[in-house]
Order: sequence, then structure tokens, then C-alpha cells
Amino acid sequence: QVQLVESGGGLVQAGGSLRLSCAASGRTFSNYVMAWFRQAPGKEREFVAASWSGGMTQYADSVKGRFTISRDNAKNAVYLQMNTLKPEDTAVYSCAASARRYSTYDYEYDYWGQGTQVTVSS
Repeated sequence: QVQLVESGGGLVQAGGSLRLSCAASGRTFSNYVMAWFRQAPGKEREFVAASWSGGMTQYADSVKGRFTISRDNAKNAVYLQMNTLKPEDTAVYSCAASARRYSTYDYEYDYWGQGTQVTVSS
């Protein structure tokens, strides 16, 4: 069982930055694919970024070059640095963990945090 707790959301002006954190329980954190998803009002949840073993990462096209996912296995934590934020980045951001393989599909992830709100004003 893995428990995930996000933090770091808030209100920011367009062009600004935020850093989200996700603290995970569990002794085998380093074995998990860790990902960030987001869901805007009235829209489906969408993949944002993922990190897995060997320092591998993947990003949605909409955030490439602006967002950076990183993890600290010693601290059981994963982060999402978000720069040059846009109003369309406004959403609830959730951290997710998979014991299987990297995927952009939310149903492939076994564990989810409660989410943190990010609001970008224009």
C-alpha cells in the first residue's frame, strides 16, 4: 500500500512558477513509476509528466519545456516544477504511483493522492 500526499498548489499569475510536492509512504518507492495528472473543471483528467527508474521522464506536449518532474528516492518524494504558467494550466493536480510500467493512462496507476489546486490568473 502506498499513500500519497500532495502540497504546493496555489494561486499564481500567468508567467509565474509553482513547485508541487508529493510525499509517498512505502519502502519500495524507487520501484514505482511516479506521475502527475491534472483535471480542469469540466474536462477529463490528463497526463502531465512521469518519472521512473533510470532517471527516465516523459511529459505531455502541452507542458514540455515548462514543467520538470523530479524525484528524491531517499525522501520518498516526487516534485513538479512548473514555470511560465498559463491560465490553461489551471487544474487540480494529482500525484499517482504505478508498480507496473510507465503509462499516460490514469487507469494504469494504482495509487492516488487527494490532489492540490493550481490556479493561474491572466
